Parts: sequence; C-alpha cells; structure tokens
Amino acid sequence: MRKYLYPILIGFTGILLVCIFLFSKSPEKKAATLKLRTGSIALGGEWVETKKVIESLLAEIELNPENYTAKLNLSKGYIQEARITGDHAYYDAAALVLLDDVIANEPENFDALCCKATVLLSQHHFSEALKVAKTALPINPNNAFIYGLMCDSYVELGQYKQAVKMADKMINIRPDIRSYSRVSYLREIHGDLDGAIFASKLAVDAGFPGLEETAWSRMILAHLYEMKGHLDSAEFQYQTALKERPDYAFALAGLGKKEKVNGNYKKAISYYRKAEKAIIEYSFSDELTDLYRLNGDPKNGYKSAYRVIEMLSPLSGDDESVSGHGHYADRELAYAYLKINNTEKALKHALLEYNRRPKNIDVCETVAWVYYKQKNYTKANVFISKALRTGSKNPNLLCRAGLIKFKAGKQQEGKKLLELAFKNNPVLSDIKLKNEANYYRFKK
Repeated sequence: MRKYLYPILIGFTGILLVCIFLFSKSPEKKAATLKLRTGSIALGGEWVETKKVIESLLAEIELNPENYTAKLNLSKGYIQEARITGDHAYYDAAALVLLDDVIANEPENFDALCCKATVLLSQHHFSEALKVAKTALPINPNNAFIYGLMCDSYVELGQYKQAVKMADKMINIRPDIRSYSRVSYLREIHGDLDGAIFASKLAVDAGFPGLEETAWSRMILAHLYEMKGHLDSAEFQYQTALKERPDYAFALAGLGKKEKVNGNYKKAISYYRKAEKAIIEYSFSDELTDLYRLNGDPKNGYKSAYRVIEMLSPLSGDDESVSGHGHYADRELAYAYLKINNTEKALKHALLEYNRRPKNIDVCETVAWVYYKQKNYTKANVFISKALRTGSKNPNLLCRAGLIKFKAGKQQEGKKLLELAFKNNPVLSDIKLKNEANYYRFKK
C-alpha cells in the first residue's frame, strides 16, 4: 500500500502547485467600460454606432486579453469619446492603460505610440508626449500625423522654430484638416492673423460636415474672426457648426460670447448654461463666473468660480505629477484663483507651469498677469516681454502687456500696445480687461 502512497502524494502535490500558480496569478484587468452619454450628444446615429463598435471591442478583449489590435482600436474610440463628451479624466486614463499594455507587448507599434502621444498632449504632459513621438518617428518617418504630434509638443514647450519645421513636413506629406489647422495656429501666434484665417478656411473646407473635428475647426476660424473684431463672421461659423452638428457645445458658447460683448448678459448666460450641460468643459463655468458678476449676481459668480477650481484641481495633492498621468492644469488654475482674489495660490500654480515650459508665450503671459495682480510690476514686465517675443497680435495679450508696461514706468510703450490692441479688435470680450485698458489708454 505504501508503494502507491508516494506517487499519489507527488501527484496531489503537483496538482496543488498548479492550482496555487493559477489562482495566485493576478487576474487580467478589465478594460474600462463605455460611459453612457447624456443630453443632446446621446441623440443621433453617431452615438448608436459608437456604442456598437466599442461594445464589440470590449467583447473581443474579454474573450482574448492578448488581442492588442482590439485594445488599440478601443483606445482610439476612448480618445474620440473624450473629445466629444469632455470627460478627459476618465477616457484619457482608460486609453493610457490600454496603450501601455499594447506598447509593452509591441514596442514598435507605430499607431499605439502616436495614440499615447495624443493622450499625453491632451493631459498637458508635453515633454513626455514629445519623447514618445520621437520614439515613433523612425518607425514611420513618412507619416504626416507624427509630425503634427511633434509640432503640437514643440508649440506647447515654446520651441516655435522646431514647431514650424514640423508643420512644414506635415503639410508637405499630407495637406488636410489637421495640417492646415497647425499652420493656422502657428501663423496666429506669430501675428499673421490674415494668414491664419486663410489656413483655417482651408482646414474647414477639408473637413467633412458634421464631424467633431470639422466643427472644432470652425471654432478656431470663429476665434480668429473675433480676434479681428469681426463678430458677424464669427457668428456665421457658430451658426453653421450648429446646423451641421446640432447643440455643439463650443458653438453655443461662441454665441454666448457675442451676447456678452453686446451686453446681453442674461442671454449669454443661457447659452453658456446650455453648453455647460452638454459636455464637461471648465471654460464654460469660467465664463459664467464673469457673466454672473456682470449681471449683478455675485453669489452665483463665486459658486461658478469655485466650481472651476474643483474641476481643475489635481487628483492627488497639489501637483498632478504625484498621481502619474493626471492632467496638468496649473496655468488654468492660476487664472481661476485670480477670480477669487487668491494671488498667492495663483502665483504658485503659474510658476509650476512655468517651470515645466518656460519658453511658452502663454505661460509667460500668465505669470506676468499674476505678478501684475500682486502689484509686482517689475517682475510682471520681465515675463510679459517674454510673452511678446513671437509678435502675437492677440488683443488680450496686448492689453495686458500695455497695462504692465504702463505700471512698470514705460508709459509710452504701454499706450502703444493698448492702441494696437484696440486697433486690431475694438470689441474685446473680456469686459473687465477692456475697461481697465481703456482707462489707461486715455490717461494723461
């Protein structure tokens, strides 16, 4: 009997070890599921088709967790869903989990690397996005999109010469809605508004009516018209976008902006509130802060201001980098804290962003404006001079620069900048800034 005992024990031990091995393995982490849309973006065939495709991909991954093609396609779906719903916190994180898995197993998967760089750009991790894009470049150097990703990264890092080179490469390979849009933005920040409008029109014409990216291109064109004070042309783009993509949130906000300029604050509020209900987007609440105050409703103004801070605040502690791939929003938070008169926290966030990308003109403008609000005009002047280095004709920038120069003891230079701002755009949408700039513009 004993002679059979040892084989039985050995066999049992083997089975036990196999069971321990199988059950001790970490279960495959399930892909994040699709959230249900609400409101007007849940209507129409686009949402039905999106649900069908994503649910099919989730089923494929459930059956085969090593189906990296399905994981890549699902990440693309989530990237697009983030754009449509504004829920970047959820979908960007979900896409990154999928993409990191694909890249870990297929390190030279060009599409996966491009998608990861796209998500990192969305999260404002610009240096990391550039690093990933550079990794992808030698795999497929004849692809236009990779140069677009590098262009975006260089722009946000304030390396504008490199950005121009990337945009040239992109448009030479494939002149389309994406490449025209990048050319338009580069022309804008270098002060060529007419050239920017021309390129933006090409972008709109290259897009398919009704698609989100086409509607967004119309918003850029409308923004450029606004920068020149051509509000009727801007409104035409907003109305066209709404015909092609009903209840498009950014077009509703655009109409609200026009009503704000015309002093119709109640009507402007109604547009922004409708936009705010459509998607997750902090800028709508930010605009509502100003509108409530202009409309004599400071209580709702402060509520809206604190809602913006809540939406933008880091997921972990004071710095989003603590939690890995959170969304950097320090520049936006700096302006948000200014609206509740907390200049200390505004400066803290402005400098956090400046330390990440000290060459970016928008970041330099933010730091300058916070110092201006602290009445530190000497430091404000240093940073606003950096912000002016590309020759941008953005009227808000010129107004802020004029005010800073004036207070820093450079009155003549300040007045010239203020005159230029109003010459380019006599109908600024920032009412408070417009009034302050006008006061010093005519001050003797």
